[in-house]
Amino acid sequence: MMARSNGFGILSQAHGAVLSSTIGISVGITSTVMTVFGLFLIPISEEFGWTRSSVAVVLPILAITSALIYPVIGHLADRYGSRIVVLLGSILFAASVALVSQVKGLFQFYAVYTLIGITGSVLGPIIFTKVIAGWFNKNRGFYLGMVSGVGNGVGSTVMPLIVAALMAEYGWRGAYQGIGLIILCLGIPVLYFLLRDPPPLEISEVTPDGESAVGYSFSQARKTKAFWMIILAIPLCAGCMMAVFIHVVPMLLDRGFPVGQATTVLATFALVTVAGQICAGWLLDRLANPRVVAPLFLVAMLGIPLLEFSDSYPVLLLSAAMMGIGLGTEFGLLPYSISRYFGLKSYGAISGVMYSAVAMTTGFLPVLMDVVFDLSGSYQIAMVAITAGMLVGSLLVAFLPPFSAVMKKTSAEKTALHLGDLADEKSMSL
Repeated sequence: MMARSNGFGILSQAHGAVLSSTIGISVGITSTVMTVFGLFLIPISEEFGWTRSSVAVVLPILAITSALIYPVIGHLADRYGSRIVVLLGSILFAASVALVSQVKGLFQFYAVYTLIGITGSVLGPIIFTKVIAGWFNKNRGFYLGMVSGVGNGVGSTVMPLIVAALMAEYGWRGAYQGIGLIILCLGIPVLYFLLRDPPPLEISEVTPDGESAVGYSFSQARKTKAFWMIILAIPLCAGCMMAVFIHVVPMLLDRGFPVGQATTVLATFALVTVAGQICAGWLLDRLANPRVVAPLFLVAMLGIPLLEFSDSYPVLLLSAAMMGIGLGTEFGLLPYSISRYFGLKSYGAISGVMYSAVAMTTGFLPVLMDVVFDLSGSYQIAMVAITAGMLVGSLLVAFLPPFSAVMKKTSAEKTALHLGDLADEKSMSL
């Protein structure tokens, strides 16, 4: 059984999935809600007379709702296909974002952001990494890294500029309506015309212990050592790096650096994160062992004390690049490892639980960092703890088993996954 055609043939559908997934992520919740939240913080708090901390409560709300809904999204994608789930969810997400413009009270504000967390989880990593992993085998890591890295990188760079322009012209309420229109008019048409689920894998063999030839069920996956090592290591490291990322500018401003230099350090961090995802995926494709990226986690760990204790601007740029390598590697390793360790049979359900853990750590560790600052008057204790967390995560990655030790691949899976690879070969021969 083949996927429905997008009018360009089965081979072009693979690259259409790459383009549409990249655009889908660029208008997803990270770029359109979380990255631009700081622009709305002051005008909303001033209009209603709310404290900034009261407004910022929506960030943990987003983390909690995403963590709760990710497993549901993954299960729905496994059962009904990614395309239908993402199209319906995108419409609801666009409406939810636009609805913020109508809030008149604090708890109404929280309720709408809860709705954003639920609907926005659809335009997150689970759906799009599932689609890309299904289309590509040989270059899976590269495409996973490119879709997530470029999508988040472009979205997080462009959306703040668009939102700032909308706010200057129409105010914060008009800006929220504009974001909703961008999701509706850009994201949804591209997803409708280009995003296609990969052809279903043929399950023709079963291993002696009853495992499907194309992957583990969630219950089988959670019984493996690799599952628990991943769910401890990557969310821990991602939360540590995101906590630092969010606080780069305030940390440097507190130490007297000008705004321009502080934002340049942050931009370096972000840009290298994009490159790190792509490079990590390329490396994993060729060496096929998660341990090869463990040194990149250690590089990120060494960048933390450089940021905390150095007053040299070039050294700060170096530290940002080092941490960007680590954050990009973490985001690139997670979907690749899920697909290689456990196959694609229950990719949505397994990745839903994994990304729930990531949502919790990236949502709460930055808040804990601020709590430490309020209690101690500096970020130094928090940075020491984050360095220790990165060390623990790096060691866990270093001891992950080879992919082949967990997932027993068969010719059925390998053949089914070659359509995207054939598209690559055809495009290179033209």
